[in-house]
Amino acid sequence: MEPVNRPAPAGPQRRQRRRLKLWQEIPLLLVIALGVAFLVQTFLFRAYYIPSSSMEDTLIRGDRVLVNKVVYRFGDPERGDVVVFKGPPNWTPEFSADPNASFFSKVGSGLSDLVGLGTPGEKDFIKRVIGVPGDRVSCCDVKGRIFVNGTPIDEPYVTKNANKDSPKTPGQCGPRQFDEVVVEPGMLFVMGDNRFVSQDSRCRGLVPIENVIGRAGTVVWPVSRWDSISSSDPFKDVPAGQTQALGGDPVLPVDPVGLAMLAPVWLARRNTARSRRLRA
Repeated sequence: MEPVNRPAPAGPQRRQRRRLKLWQEIPLLLVIALGVAFLVQTFLFRAYYIPSSSMEDTLIRGDRVLVNKVVYRFGDPERGDVVVFKGPPNWTPEFSADPNASFFSKVGSGLSDLVGLGTPGEKDFIKRVIGVPGDRVSCCDVKGRIFVNGTPIDEPYVTKNANKDSPKTPGQCGPRQFDEVVVEPGMLFVMGDNRFVSQDSRCRGLVPIENVIGRAGTVVWPVSRWDSISSSDPFKDVPAGQTQALGGDPVLPVDPVGLAMLAPVWLARRNTARSRRLRA
C-alpha cells in the first residue's frame, strides 16, 4: 500500500496591504507635508515676509528671508546680526493687519503662514544688532558714523544719506544724533538699516535677548534677490563692552583675605591625605 502524500499545512498567509486610492492618498500626503512644515518652522527654520521699508536697502518690501531659529541655542546674538524678535509692549507695529478680512482670508492666511508664505505678526520686527550687553552706543561723528565703545563704525549697508542731519519727524526716530546708551545685561540695542523710517532702539528702547526668535541669514524670494545677509564685519574692531559675556556667570572679585583664610584649610586637608597614604 503506497503512502498517501498529504499536502503540508499551509503557513500563515501574509496579509496583503490595501493600497489607498489616489483620492485617499492626496489628503494624507498633504497632512504629512503640513505637519513636517509646522515642525521645521517651529523648531528649525522659518521664512519671514518683509512688510516694511525699515531695513532697506538690505531687505526691501516683499522680500522673504530664511530665519535660523536654532543658532541662538548655542550662542548669543552678535553685533551686526540681523535678527527677528518679538517687540516689547512699547514698540509700535510697522504695519497693521486688515481688521475687515473675511473668514476665508484668515484661514488662507493661516495656511500660508504655516508654510512661510504669510505676513508676520504685527509685533514681529527685524532689525540689526548694534550693541550687546555692556556696549556704549552713541551717534555721531562728522561723517555721520555711530560709535560703539568709542569705535566709529563704517556701515556699508545703511541707506544712502541716512546719516545726514535732517529735521526729526514727530513720532519718528531721528536719523542722526542720540545720547549715549549703555546696553543693560540681557538686552540688545538694535537699529534698522533705513535710519530715516525705522522705529528702533533710538526711540523705542532696548530689546530683551529672550525676545529674539532667530537670525536672518538669506533672502530666498524673489529669485532675483537671492543673497546672504551681511553680518558682523563692520564691528570686527570694536572692543568688548563693560560686562561679562551674554548668559555667562558673573565674575566675582578675588578677596585676598578670603584666600588667606582658605590656606590653612587646604594645608590641613593635604596633611590628612598624606598621613592616610602612609598608613596604607
